[in-house]
Amino acid sequence: LNFFSFYKAYYMKFLIKKIYIVLFLLVILLTTNKIFARDNKIQYAEEDISNYFLGVISAKQSRNKEAFRYLKNAKSIKNKHSQFNVEFIRTNVLLGKFKQAFVFSENTWKENELFFETDLLLGLDSFLKEDYIRAERYFERLNKISEYNIYFDNFFGNILMAWTKALQGNEVESFKFLEKIPKTYNHLKNTQNIFLQCYFDSSNTQKSLEELIENENYNFSRYNFFLVNYLLYKNKTREAKKIIENSRKIYSSNLLIRQTELFLQKNENKKIKNFFNCKNPNDSLAEFFYTIANLYSSERDYRISNFYLKISLFLNDKFTSNKALLAENYYFQNKDKESKNVYYSLKSIGSSYSWYASKNIAAILLNEKGIEYSLKALEKDFKLLSNPNFEHYYELANFYKDNQYYEESIKYYSLALEKIEKNHPLVPKIFDRRGTSYERLNDWENAEEDLLESLKILPDQAHVLNYLAYTWVDKGINLDRGLEMLKKATELKKNDGYIIDSLGWAYYVKKDYTKAKFFLEKAVKLLPSDPIINDHYADALWMLNKNIQARYFWSNILKLNDIDKELKEVIKKKLIFGIVEKL
Repeated sequence: LNFFSFYKAYYMKFLIKKIYIVLFLLVILLTTNKIFARDNKIQYAEEDISNYFLGVISAKQSRNKEAFRYLKNAKSIKNKHSQFNVEFIRTNVLLGKFKQAFVFSENTWKENELFFETDLLLGLDSFLKEDYIRAERYFERLNKISEYNIYFDNFFGNILMAWTKALQGNEVESFKFLEKIPKTYNHLKNTQNIFLQCYFDSSNTQKSLEELIENENYNFSRYNFFLVNYLLYKNKTREAKKIIENSRKIYSSNLLIRQTELFLQKNENKKIKNFFNCKNPNDSLAEFFYTIANLYSSERDYRISNFYLKISLFLNDKFTSNKALLAENYYFQNKDKESKNVYYSLKSIGSSYSWYASKNIAAILLNEKGIEYSLKALEKDFKLLSNPNFEHYYELANFYKDNQYYEESIKYYSLALEKIEKNHPLVPKIFDRRGTSYERLNDWENAEEDLLESLKILPDQAHVLNYLAYTWVDKGINLDRGLEMLKKATELKKNDGYIIDSLGWAYYVKKDYTKAKFFLEKAVKLLPSDPIINDHYADALWMLNKNIQARYFWSNILKLNDIDKELKEVIKKKLIFGIVEKL
Protein backbone atom coordinates (compact mmCIF):
# COMPACT_ATOMS: atom_id res chain seq x y z
CA LEU A 1 0.00 0.00 0.00
CA ASN A 2 2.79 2.45 0.89
CA PHE A 3 4.52 1.51 -2.38
CA PHE A 4 1.32 2.28 -4.32
CA SER A 5 0.80 5.57 -2.48
CA PHE A 6 4.38 6.73 -3.14
CA TYR A 7 4.13 6.24 -6.89
CA LYS A 8 0.62 7.63 -6.94
CA ALA A 9 1.93 10.89 -5.40
CA TYR A 10 4.96 10.92 -7.73
CA TYR A 11 2.76 10.47 -10.78
CA MET A 12 0.43 13.31 -9.74
CA LYS A 13 3.33 15.76 -9.26
CA PHE A 14 4.67 14.86 -12.69
CA LEU A 15 1.23 15.19 -14.26
CA ILE A 16 0.54 18.61 -12.69
CA LYS A 17 3.78 19.98 -14.16
CA LYS A 18 2.74 18.81 -17.63
CA ILE A 19 -0.71 20.37 -17.22
CA TYR A 20 0.82 23.74 -16.29
CA ILE A 21 2.90 23.69 -19.46
CA VAL A 22 -0.16 22.92 -21.60
CA LEU A 23 -2.19 25.66 -19.90
CA PHE A 24 0.62 28.14 -20.50
CA LEU A 25 0.62 27.30 -24.19
CA LEU A 26 -3.16 27.57 -24.28
CA VAL A 27 -3.07 31.11 -22.87
CA ILE A 28 -0.52 32.16 -25.47
CA LEU A 29 -2.49 30.67 -28.34
CA LEU A 30 -5.77 32.22 -27.27
CA THR A 31 -4.35 35.75 -27.24
CA THR A 32 -4.89 35.87 -31.00
CA ASN A 33 -8.18 35.54 -32.84
CA LYS A 34 -6.91 33.11 -35.44
CA ILE A 35 -4.19 30.50 -35.46
CA PHE A 36 -2.60 29.54 -38.74
CA ALA A 37 -1.14 26.21 -39.82
CA ARG A 38 2.45 26.11 -40.99
CA ASP A 39 1.40 26.61 -44.61
CA ASN A 40 -0.66 29.67 -43.57
CA LYS A 41 -3.65 28.29 -45.45
CA ILE A 42 -5.58 26.48 -42.72
CA GLN A 43 -7.17 28.78 -40.20
CA TYR A 44 -8.11 27.41 -36.78
CA ALA A 45 -10.96 29.12 -34.92
CA GLU A 46 -10.39 30.26 -31.34
CA GLU A 47 -13.18 27.99 -30.04
CA ASP A 48 -11.66 24.96 -31.74
CA ILE A 49 -8.23 25.74 -30.30
CA SER A 50 -9.85 25.97 -26.88
CA ASN A 51 -11.60 22.62 -27.34
CA TYR A 52 -8.39 21.05 -28.59
CA PHE A 53 -6.27 22.13 -25.65
CA LEU A 54 -8.99 21.31 -23.12
CA GLY A 55 -9.16 17.91 -24.77
CA VAL A 56 -5.39 17.47 -24.46
CA ILE A 57 -5.48 18.49 -20.79
CA SER A 58 -8.34 16.06 -20.11
CA ALA A 59 -6.46 13.33 -21.94
CA LYS A 60 -3.30 13.93 -19.91
CA GLN A 61 -5.40 13.66 -16.76
CA SER A 62 -6.92 10.43 -18.14
CA ARG A 63 -10.41 11.96 -18.13
CA ASN A 64 -11.20 10.18 -21.37
CA LYS A 65 -14.90 11.01 -21.66
CA GLU A 66 -14.20 14.72 -21.28
CA ALA A 67 -11.28 14.47 -23.71
CA PHE A 68 -13.51 12.80 -26.29
CA ARG A 69 -16.19 15.49 -25.95
CA TYR A 70 -13.72 18.38 -26.35
CA LEU A 71 -11.75 16.82 -29.18
CA LYS A 72 -14.90 15.88 -31.06
CA ASN A 73 -15.93 19.56 -31.05
CA ALA A 74 -12.58 20.86 -32.37
CA LYS A 75 -14.05 20.97 -35.88
CA SER A 76 -11.50 23.02 -37.81
CA ILE A 77 -8.56 21.06 -36.39
CA LYS A 78 -10.07 17.62 -36.93
CA ASN A 79 -8.23 15.58 -39.58
CA LYS A 80 -5.76 18.42 -40.20
CA HIS A 81 -3.39 18.32 -37.24
CA SER A 82 -1.33 15.17 -36.58
CA GLN A 83 -1.19 15.50 -32.79
CA PHE A 84 -4.96 16.00 -32.72
CA ASN A 85 -5.35 12.77 -34.69
CA VAL A 86 -3.14 10.92 -32.22
CA GLU A 87 -5.09 12.14 -29.19
CA PHE A 88 -8.49 11.50 -30.78
CA ILE A 89 -7.64 7.96 -31.89
CA ARG A 90 -6.12 7.08 -28.53
CA THR A 91 -9.12 8.50 -26.68
CA ASN A 92 -11.52 6.46 -28.81
CA VAL A 93 -9.56 3.28 -28.12
CA LEU A 94 -9.36 4.02 -24.39
CA LEU A 95 -13.15 4.38 -24.35
CA GLY A 96 -13.54 1.12 -26.28
CA LYS A 97 -14.93 2.97 -29.33
CA PHE A 98 -13.07 0.83 -31.84
CA LYS A 99 -15.58 1.25 -34.65
CA GLN A 100 -15.24 5.04 -34.42
CA ALA A 101 -11.45 4.74 -34.18
CA PHE A 102 -11.36 2.62 -37.36
CA VAL A 103 -13.59 5.07 -39.27
CA PHE A 104 -11.58 8.11 -38.11
CA SER A 105 -8.32 6.37 -39.03
CA GLU A 106 -9.70 5.64 -42.50
CA ASN A 107 -10.65 9.30 -42.96
CA THR A 108 -7.26 10.64 -41.83
CA TRP A 109 -4.99 8.10 -43.55
CA LYS A 110 -2.75 9.47 -46.31
CA GLU A 111 -0.41 7.62 -48.62
CA ASN A 112 2.37 10.17 -48.26
CA GLU A 113 2.18 10.49 -44.43
CA LEU A 114 3.46 7.93 -41.93
CA PHE A 115 1.15 7.88 -38.93
CA PHE A 116 1.61 4.98 -36.50
CA GLU A 117 -1.84 4.92 -34.89
CA THR A 118 -3.79 5.01 -38.17
CA ASP A 119 -1.69 2.31 -39.83
CA LEU A 120 -1.85 0.12 -36.73
CA LEU A 121 -5.63 0.37 -36.37
CA LEU A 122 -6.41 0.07 -40.08
CA GLY A 123 -4.11 -2.92 -40.29
CA LEU A 124 -5.87 -4.58 -37.35
CA ASP A 125 -9.27 -3.77 -38.83
CA SER A 126 -8.29 -5.40 -42.13
CA PHE A 127 -6.73 -8.34 -40.27
CA LEU A 128 -9.95 -8.98 -38.35
CA LYS A 129 -11.95 -8.74 -41.57
CA GLU A 130 -9.60 -11.36 -43.07
CA ASP A 131 -8.42 -8.93 -45.75
CA TYR A 132 -4.78 -9.91 -45.27
CA ILE A 133 -3.40 -8.28 -48.40
CA ARG A 134 -4.80 -4.94 -47.26
CA ALA A 135 -3.56 -5.55 -43.70
CA GLU A 136 -0.04 -6.08 -45.05
CA ARG A 137 -0.21 -2.70 -46.76
CA TYR A 138 -0.61 -1.02 -43.37
CA PHE A 139 1.66 -3.27 -41.33
CA GLU A 140 4.54 -2.81 -43.78
CA ARG A 141 4.31 0.95 -43.18
CA LEU A 142 4.90 0.36 -39.45
CA ASN A 143 8.43 -0.76 -40.29
CA LYS A 144 8.96 2.46 -42.28
CA ILE A 145 7.78 4.44 -39.26
CA SER A 146 10.37 2.57 -37.18
CA GLU A 147 13.10 4.21 -39.25
CA TYR A 148 12.13 7.50 -37.59
CA ASN A 149 11.14 6.09 -34.19
CA ILE A 150 13.87 4.18 -32.35
CA TYR A 151 11.47 2.72 -29.79
CA PHE A 152 9.47 0.66 -32.30
CA ASP A 153 12.66 -0.56 -34.00
CA ASN A 154 10.97 -2.93 -36.47
CA PHE A 155 9.34 -5.30 -34.02
CA PHE A 156 5.75 -4.05 -34.31
CA GLY A 157 5.47 -4.34 -38.07
CA ASN A 158 7.34 -7.63 -38.32
CA ILE A 159 5.25 -9.41 -35.67
CA LEU A 160 2.03 -8.27 -37.32
CA MET A 161 3.33 -9.16 -40.78
CA ALA A 162 4.31 -12.62 -39.52
CA TRP A 163 0.72 -13.33 -38.52
CA THR A 164 -0.76 -12.05 -41.78
CA LYS A 165 1.55 -14.43 -43.64
CA ALA A 166 0.60 -17.25 -41.27
CA LEU A 167 -3.10 -16.74 -41.94
CA GLN A 168 -2.40 -16.91 -45.66
CA GLY A 169 -0.78 -20.31 -45.07
CA ASN A 170 2.74 -19.05 -45.74
CA GLU A 171 4.63 -20.69 -42.86
CA VAL A 172 8.16 -19.99 -44.14
CA GLU A 173 7.49 -16.29 -44.70
CA SER A 174 5.83 -15.87 -41.31
CA PHE A 175 8.93 -17.12 -39.46
CA LYS A 176 11.19 -15.02 -41.71
CA PHE A 177 9.47 -11.86 -40.54
CA LEU A 178 10.07 -12.82 -36.91
CA GLU A 179 13.75 -13.33 -37.67
CA LYS A 180 13.98 -9.68 -38.72
CA ILE A 181 13.19 -8.51 -35.17
CA PRO A 182 16.29 -7.02 -33.44
CA LYS A 183 17.87 -8.93 -30.54
CA THR A 184 16.77 -6.22 -28.13
CA TYR A 185 13.26 -7.60 -28.43
CA ASN A 186 14.11 -11.29 -28.21
CA HIS A 187 11.53 -11.80 -25.42
CA LEU A 188 8.77 -10.68 -27.81
CA LYS A 189 10.27 -12.57 -30.71
CA ASN A 190 10.60 -15.82 -28.74
CA THR A 191 7.06 -15.83 -27.38
CA GLN A 192 5.48 -15.07 -30.75
CA ASN A 193 7.72 -17.69 -32.35
CA ILE A 194 6.29 -20.30 -29.98
CA PHE A 195 2.71 -19.24 -30.69
CA LEU A 196 3.42 -19.54 -34.41
CA GLN A 197 4.85 -23.02 -33.80
CA CYS A 198 1.65 -23.98 -32.04
CA TYR A 199 -0.48 -22.48 -34.82
CA PHE A 200 1.37 -24.60 -37.39
CA ASP A 201 1.24 -27.73 -35.17
CA SER A 202 5.00 -27.92 -34.71
CA SER A 203 6.17 -30.89 -32.63
CA ASN A 204 8.69 -28.56 -30.95
CA THR A 205 6.05 -26.34 -29.32
CA GLN A 206 6.11 -27.98 -25.89
CA LYS A 207 9.90 -28.12 -25.78
CA SER A 208 10.15 -24.46 -26.84
CA LEU A 209 7.76 -23.41 -24.07
CA GLU A 210 9.73 -25.39 -21.48
CA GLU A 211 13.01 -23.81 -22.63
CA LEU A 212 11.43 -20.36 -22.55
CA ILE A 213 10.30 -20.78 -18.94
CA GLU A 214 13.80 -21.90 -17.91
CA ASN A 215 15.40 -18.83 -19.51
CA GLU A 216 17.28 -16.94 -16.78
CA ASN A 217 17.68 -13.70 -18.73
CA TYR A 218 14.01 -12.75 -18.55
CA ASN A 219 11.10 -13.52 -16.25
CA PHE A 220 8.85 -15.85 -18.23
CA SER A 221 6.96 -17.20 -15.20
CA ARG A 222 3.64 -16.21 -16.82
CA TYR A 223 4.33 -18.71 -19.58
CA ASN A 224 3.82 -21.61 -17.20
CA PHE A 225 0.15 -20.86 -17.80
CA PHE A 226 0.59 -21.08 -21.58
CA LEU A 227 2.43 -24.38 -21.23
CA VAL A 228 -0.40 -25.77 -19.09
CA ASN A 229 -2.93 -24.37 -21.55
CA TYR A 230 -1.13 -26.06 -24.46
CA LEU A 231 -0.91 -29.40 -22.63
CA LEU A 232 -4.63 -29.34 -21.88
CA TYR A 233 -5.42 -28.80 -25.56
CA LYS A 234 -3.23 -31.87 -26.21
CA ASN A 235 -5.18 -33.81 -23.53
CA LYS A 236 -2.08 -34.11 -21.32
CA THR A 237 -3.84 -33.25 -18.08
CA ARG A 238 -1.48 -35.18 -15.82
CA GLU A 239 1.54 -33.33 -17.25
CA ALA A 240 -0.28 -30.03 -16.89
CA LYS A 241 -0.94 -30.68 -13.19
CA LYS A 242 2.70 -31.53 -12.61
CA ILE A 243 3.86 -28.33 -14.34
CA ILE A 244 1.55 -26.13 -12.29
CA GLU A 245 2.49 -27.89 -9.05
CA ASN A 246 6.18 -27.23 -9.66
CA SER A 247 5.67 -23.65 -10.81
CA ARG A 248 3.58 -22.85 -7.72
CA LYS A 249 6.55 -23.77 -5.54
CA ILE A 250 8.76 -21.31 -7.39
CA TYR A 251 6.23 -18.56 -8.16
CA SER A 252 3.93 -18.77 -5.15
CA SER A 253 2.69 -15.19 -5.53
CA ASN A 254 1.86 -15.39 -9.25
CA LEU A 255 -1.89 -14.86 -9.39
CA LEU A 256 -2.51 -16.46 -12.78
CA ILE A 257 -0.56 -19.58 -11.79
CA ARG A 258 -2.38 -19.74 -8.44
CA GLN A 259 -5.81 -19.57 -10.08
CA THR A 260 -4.79 -22.08 -12.75
CA GLU A 261 -3.84 -24.55 -10.02
CA LEU A 262 -7.29 -24.17 -8.44
CA PHE A 263 -8.99 -24.71 -11.80
CA LEU A 264 -7.02 -27.93 -12.28
CA GLN A 265 -7.79 -29.14 -8.76
CA LYS A 266 -11.51 -28.67 -9.43
CA ASN A 267 -11.25 -30.23 -12.92
CA GLU A 268 -12.34 -26.93 -14.47
CA ASN A 269 -9.98 -27.34 -17.40
CA LYS A 270 -12.39 -25.61 -19.79
CA LYS A 271 -11.90 -22.34 -17.94
CA ILE A 272 -8.14 -22.50 -18.55
CA LYS A 273 -8.65 -23.33 -22.21
CA ASN A 274 -11.21 -20.56 -22.61
CA PHE A 275 -8.66 -17.89 -21.68
CA PHE A 276 -6.38 -18.59 -24.61
CA ASN A 277 -6.04 -20.76 -27.70
CA CYS A 278 -2.81 -20.61 -29.68
CA LYS A 279 -4.75 -21.83 -32.72
CA ASN A 280 -6.49 -18.46 -32.70
CA PRO A 281 -4.08 -15.77 -34.01
CA ASN A 282 -6.18 -13.05 -32.35
CA ASP A 283 -5.32 -14.55 -28.95
CA SER A 284 -1.60 -14.63 -29.73
CA LEU A 285 -1.63 -11.01 -30.92
CA ALA A 286 -3.62 -10.07 -27.82
CA GLU A 287 -0.80 -11.48 -25.70
CA PHE A 288 1.70 -9.41 -27.70
CA PHE A 289 -0.23 -6.20 -27.00
CA TYR A 290 -0.63 -7.20 -23.35
CA THR A 291 3.17 -7.48 -23.09
CA ILE A 292 3.58 -4.01 -24.61
CA ALA A 293 1.01 -2.67 -22.12
CA ASN A 294 3.02 -4.18 -19.27
CA LEU A 295 6.21 -2.53 -20.51
CA TYR A 296 4.56 0.91 -20.58
CA SER A 297 3.01 0.33 -17.15
CA SER A 298 6.43 -0.49 -15.71
CA GLU A 299 7.58 2.89 -17.06
CA ARG A 300 4.57 4.51 -15.33
CA ASP A 301 3.09 5.64 -18.66
CA TYR A 302 -0.34 4.36 -17.69
CA ARG A 303 -2.36 6.03 -20.44
CA ILE A 304 -0.32 4.43 -23.24
CA SER A 305 -0.30 1.17 -21.31
CA ASN A 306 -4.11 1.26 -21.25
CA PHE A 307 -4.17 2.05 -24.99
CA TYR A 308 -2.37 -1.21 -25.79
CA LEU A 309 -4.23 -3.11 -23.10
CA LYS A 310 -7.57 -2.07 -24.60
CA ILE A 311 -6.38 -3.38 -27.98
CA SER A 312 -5.35 -6.64 -26.28
CA LEU A 313 -8.76 -7.03 -24.65
CA PHE A 314 -10.48 -6.12 -27.93
CA LEU A 315 -8.63 -8.95 -29.68
CA ASN A 316 -9.26 -11.44 -26.86
CA ASP A 317 -11.93 -10.44 -24.35
CA LYS A 318 -11.99 -13.97 -22.89
CA PHE A 319 -8.65 -13.52 -21.09
CA THR A 320 -10.40 -11.56 -18.33
CA SER A 321 -7.55 -11.96 -15.84
CA ASN A 322 -5.55 -9.47 -17.94
CA LYS A 323 -7.90 -6.76 -16.67
CA ALA A 324 -5.94 -6.85 -13.42
CA LEU A 325 -3.35 -4.64 -15.14
CA LEU A 326 -6.10 -2.22 -16.15
CA ALA A 327 -7.32 -1.97 -12.56
CA GLU A 328 -3.77 -1.32 -11.34
CA ASN A 329 -3.18 1.36 -14.00
CA TYR A 330 -6.42 3.09 -13.06
CA TYR A 331 -5.32 3.11 -9.42
CA PHE A 332 -2.07 4.86 -10.28
CA GLN A 333 -4.03 7.36 -12.38
CA ASN A 334 -6.15 8.24 -9.32
CA LYS A 335 -9.20 6.79 -11.04
CA ASP A 336 -10.39 4.94 -7.95
CA LYS A 337 -13.96 4.40 -9.13
CA GLU A 338 -12.84 2.81 -12.41
CA SER A 339 -10.23 0.76 -10.60
CA LYS A 340 -12.78 -0.60 -8.12
CA ASN A 341 -15.20 -1.47 -10.91
CA VAL A 342 -12.56 -3.52 -12.69
CA TYR A 343 -11.53 -5.25 -9.46
CA TYR A 344 -15.17 -6.16 -8.80
CA SER A 345 -15.37 -7.67 -12.29
CA LEU A 346 -12.34 -9.87 -11.53
CA LYS A 347 -14.18 -11.59 -8.69
CA SER A 348 -16.15 -13.76 -11.13
CA ILE A 349 -12.98 -15.41 -12.50
CA GLY A 350 -12.30 -17.58 -9.46
CA SER A 351 -11.46 -17.57 -5.78
CA SER A 352 -7.83 -16.42 -6.19
CA TYR A 353 -8.83 -13.41 -8.26
CA SER A 354 -11.76 -12.72 -5.95
CA TRP A 355 -9.51 -12.48 -2.88
CA TYR A 356 -6.93 -10.50 -4.82
CA ALA A 357 -9.66 -8.05 -5.84
CA SER A 358 -10.90 -7.80 -2.24
CA LYS A 359 -7.44 -6.80 -0.99
CA ASN A 360 -7.06 -4.10 -3.62
CA ILE A 361 -10.57 -2.77 -3.13
CA ALA A 362 -9.76 -2.53 0.60
CA ALA A 363 -6.63 -0.53 -0.26
CA ILE A 364 -8.73 1.92 -2.29
CA LEU A 365 -11.36 2.14 0.46
CA LEU A 366 -8.57 2.93 2.89
CA ASN A 367 -7.90 6.17 1.00
CA GLU A 368 -11.58 6.92 0.42
CA LYS A 369 -13.25 6.05 3.74
CA GLY A 370 -10.53 5.31 6.26
CA ILE A 371 -8.99 2.28 7.91
CA GLU A 372 -12.02 1.06 9.89
CA TYR A 373 -14.32 0.94 6.85
CA SER A 374 -11.57 -0.66 4.77
CA LEU A 375 -10.88 -3.37 7.36
CA LYS A 376 -14.56 -4.19 7.78
CA ALA A 377 -14.90 -4.67 4.03
CA LEU A 378 -11.85 -6.94 3.86
CA GLU A 379 -12.87 -8.93 6.95
CA LYS A 380 -16.32 -9.44 5.44
CA ASP A 381 -14.81 -10.83 2.23
CA PHE A 382 -12.38 -12.96 4.22
CA LYS A 383 -15.28 -14.63 6.05
CA LEU A 384 -16.80 -15.56 2.69
CA LEU A 385 -13.77 -17.75 1.88
CA SER A 386 -14.96 -21.35 2.06
CA ASN A 387 -11.60 -22.83 2.99
CA PRO A 388 -8.93 -20.20 3.76
CA ASN A 389 -5.36 -21.42 3.34
CA PHE A 390 -2.05 -20.13 4.67
CA GLU A 391 -1.77 -17.57 1.85
CA HIS A 392 -5.10 -15.99 2.81
CA TYR A 393 -4.06 -15.79 6.47
CA TYR A 394 -0.66 -14.39 5.54
CA GLU A 395 -2.08 -11.72 3.21
CA LEU A 396 -4.73 -10.65 5.71
CA ALA A 397 -2.02 -10.43 8.38
CA ASN A 398 0.06 -8.23 6.08
CA PHE A 399 -2.87 -5.84 5.64
CA TYR A 400 -3.27 -5.58 9.40
CA LYS A 401 0.46 -5.10 9.95
CA ASP A 402 0.85 -2.47 7.23
CA ASN A 403 -1.89 -0.48 8.94
CA GLN A 404 -0.39 -0.90 12.44
CA TYR A 405 -2.91 -3.43 13.76
CA TYR A 406 -0.13 -5.54 15.19
CA GLU A 407 -2.11 -7.78 17.53
CA GLU A 408 -4.45 -8.85 14.71
CA SER A 409 -1.50 -9.39 12.37
CA ILE A 410 0.15 -11.72 14.91
CA LYS A 411 -3.06 -13.75 15.17
CA TYR A 412 -3.20 -14.38 11.41
CA TYR A 413 0.55 -14.91 10.97
CA SER A 414 0.20 -17.62 13.62
CA LEU A 415 -2.70 -19.22 11.75
CA ALA A 416 -0.65 -19.10 8.54
CA LEU A 417 2.20 -20.93 10.29
CA GLU A 418 -0.25 -23.60 11.47
CA LYS A 419 -1.51 -24.21 7.93
CA ILE A 420 1.71 -23.98 5.94
CA GLU A 421 4.10 -26.84 5.20
CA LYS A 422 7.23 -26.56 7.34
CA ASN A 423 9.58 -26.55 4.35
CA HIS A 424 7.64 -23.93 2.38
CA PRO A 425 9.86 -20.99 1.25
CA LEU A 426 7.39 -18.49 2.75
CA VAL A 427 7.90 -19.76 6.34
CA PRO A 428 10.96 -17.60 7.20
CA LYS A 429 9.14 -14.54 5.85
CA ILE A 430 6.14 -15.20 8.10
CA PHE A 431 8.40 -15.55 11.16
CA ASP A 432 10.14 -12.31 10.18
CA ARG A 433 6.90 -10.34 9.81
CA ARG A 434 5.36 -11.78 12.98
CA GLY A 435 8.58 -11.01 14.84
CA THR A 436 8.57 -7.36 13.76
CA SER A 437 4.90 -7.11 14.82
CA TYR A 438 5.85 -8.40 18.27
CA GLU A 439 8.65 -5.84 18.40
CA ARG A 440 6.24 -3.01 17.63
CA LEU A 441 4.18 -4.15 20.63
CA ASN A 442 7.35 -4.09 22.79
CA ASP A 443 7.17 -7.87 23.21
CA TRP A 444 10.87 -8.34 22.60
CA GLU A 445 11.08 -11.89 23.92
CA ASN A 446 8.70 -13.22 21.25
CA ALA A 447 10.08 -10.86 18.61
CA GLU A 448 13.63 -12.08 19.14
CA GLU A 449 12.51 -15.71 19.07
CA ASP A 450 10.73 -15.27 15.72
CA LEU A 451 13.55 -13.31 14.10
CA LEU A 452 16.12 -15.90 15.17
CA GLU A 453 13.87 -18.68 13.85
CA SER A 454 13.59 -16.89 10.52
CA LEU A 455 17.39 -16.65 10.28
CA LYS A 456 17.80 -20.26 11.37
CA ILE A 457 15.76 -21.35 8.36
CA LEU A 458 17.24 -18.82 5.93
CA PRO A 459 20.50 -17.31 7.28
CA ASP A 460 21.31 -14.89 4.46
CA GLN A 461 18.39 -12.47 4.88
CA ALA A 462 20.11 -9.10 4.97
CA HIS A 463 17.13 -7.10 6.22
CA VAL A 464 16.26 -9.60 8.96
CA LEU A 465 19.89 -9.61 10.10
CA ASN A 466 19.78 -5.82 10.13
CA TYR A 467 16.49 -5.59 12.04
CA LEU A 468 17.53 -8.02 14.76
CA ALA A 469 21.10 -6.77 15.14
CA TYR A 470 20.15 -3.08 15.13
CA THR A 471 17.55 -3.72 17.83
CA TRP A 472 20.18 -5.50 19.94
CA VAL A 473 22.56 -2.59 19.46
CA ASP A 474 19.87 -0.07 20.29
CA LYS A 475 19.08 -2.01 23.47
CA GLY A 476 22.79 -2.29 24.32
CA ILE A 477 22.77 -6.12 24.30
CA ASN A 478 24.62 -8.78 22.26
CA LEU A 479 26.84 -6.05 20.80
CA ASP A 480 29.59 -8.31 19.45
CA ARG A 481 27.14 -10.75 17.88
CA GLY A 482 25.07 -7.88 16.50
CA LEU A 483 28.16 -6.27 14.96
CA GLU A 484 29.09 -9.50 13.16
CA MET A 485 25.55 -9.87 11.87
CA LEU A 486 25.61 -6.32 10.54
CA LYS A 487 28.93 -6.93 8.81
CA LYS A 488 27.34 -9.92 7.11
CA ALA A 489 24.24 -7.93 6.15
CA THR A 490 26.45 -5.21 4.65
CA GLU A 491 28.24 -7.79 2.53
CA LEU A 492 24.91 -9.13 1.31
CA LYS A 493 23.58 -5.63 0.52
CA LYS A 494 26.63 -3.50 -0.20
CA ASN A 495 24.84 -0.24 -1.05
CA ASP A 496 21.90 -0.33 1.34
CA GLY A 497 22.04 2.95 3.26
CA TYR A 498 19.92 1.69 6.15
CA ILE A 499 22.08 -1.38 6.76
CA ILE A 500 25.30 0.65 6.49
CA ASP A 501 23.82 3.11 9.00
CA SER A 502 23.14 0.22 11.40
CA LEU A 503 26.74 -0.98 11.08
CA GLY A 504 28.05 2.53 11.73
CA TRP A 505 25.75 2.87 14.74
CA ALA A 506 26.99 -0.45 16.13
CA TYR A 507 30.56 0.89 16.04
CA TYR A 508 29.31 4.09 17.68
CA VAL A 509 27.72 2.15 20.56
CA LYS A 510 30.98 0.21 20.96
CA LYS A 511 32.72 3.65 21.12
CA ASP A 512 34.78 3.09 17.98
CA TYR A 513 33.90 6.55 16.67
CA THR A 514 36.39 6.60 13.80
CA LYS A 515 34.85 3.50 12.19
CA ALA A 516 31.40 4.78 13.09
CA LYS A 517 32.06 8.01 11.19
CA PHE A 518 33.38 6.10 8.16
CA PHE A 519 30.21 4.03 7.73
CA LEU A 520 27.74 6.70 8.81
CA GLU A 521 29.21 9.17 6.31
CA LYS A 522 28.70 6.56 3.61
CA ALA A 523 25.10 6.05 4.74
CA VAL A 524 24.42 9.80 4.61
CA LYS A 525 25.70 9.94 1.04
CA LEU A 526 23.33 7.11 0.09
CA LEU A 527 20.33 8.56 1.98
CA PRO A 528 20.99 12.29 2.42
CA SER A 529 17.39 13.14 3.40
CA ASP A 530 16.96 10.60 6.19
CA PRO A 531 16.78 12.44 9.56
CA ILE A 532 17.89 9.52 11.75
CA ILE A 533 20.92 8.68 9.61
CA ASN A 534 21.98 12.33 9.61
CA ASP A 535 21.55 12.42 13.39
CA HIS A 536 23.71 9.33 13.82
CA TYR A 537 26.42 10.87 11.65
CA ALA A 538 26.30 14.16 13.58
CA ASP A 539 26.64 12.21 16.84
CA ALA A 540 29.78 10.51 15.56
CA LEU A 541 31.23 13.85 14.45
CA TRP A 542 30.58 15.33 17.89
CA MET A 543 32.31 12.43 19.63
CA LEU A 544 35.35 13.04 17.40
CA ASN A 545 35.42 16.70 18.53
CA LYS A 546 34.15 17.93 15.16
CA ASN A 547 31.57 20.10 16.88
CA ILE A 548 31.02 22.67 14.13
CA GLN A 549 30.36 19.96 11.56
CA ALA A 550 28.05 18.13 13.97
CA ARG A 551 25.98 21.24 14.61
CA TYR A 552 25.84 21.88 10.84
CA PHE A 553 24.23 18.48 10.28
CA TRP A 554 21.87 18.84 13.25
CA SER A 555 20.74 22.21 11.89
CA ASN A 556 20.09 20.70 8.47
CA ILE A 557 18.01 17.89 9.98
CA LEU A 558 15.49 20.44 11.23
CA LYS A 559 14.99 21.53 7.59
CA LEU A 560 14.21 18.00 6.38
CA ASN A 561 10.71 16.73 5.71
CA ASP A 562 9.06 13.94 7.73
CA ILE A 563 11.13 14.53 10.85
CA ASP A 564 9.57 13.02 13.96
CA LYS A 565 8.49 15.56 16.64
CA GLU A 566 10.37 13.70 19.36
CA LEU A 567 13.55 13.61 17.30
CA LYS A 568 13.16 17.31 16.51
CA GLU A 569 13.10 18.17 20.23
CA VAL A 570 16.16 16.00 20.90
CA ILE A 571 18.10 17.71 18.10
CA LYS A 572 17.17 21.19 19.35
CA LYS A 573 18.72 20.28 22.71
CA LYS A 574 21.84 18.90 20.99
CA LEU A 575 22.28 22.17 19.14
CA ILE A 576 22.45 23.94 22.50
CA PHE A 577 24.19 21.42 24.75
CA GLY A 578 25.78 18.91 22.35
CA ILE A 579 25.80 15.31 23.52
CA VAL A 580 25.37 15.37 27.28
CA GLU A 581 27.40 12.21 27.91
CA LYS A 582 30.47 13.95 26.50
CA LEU A 583 30.18 17.08 28.64
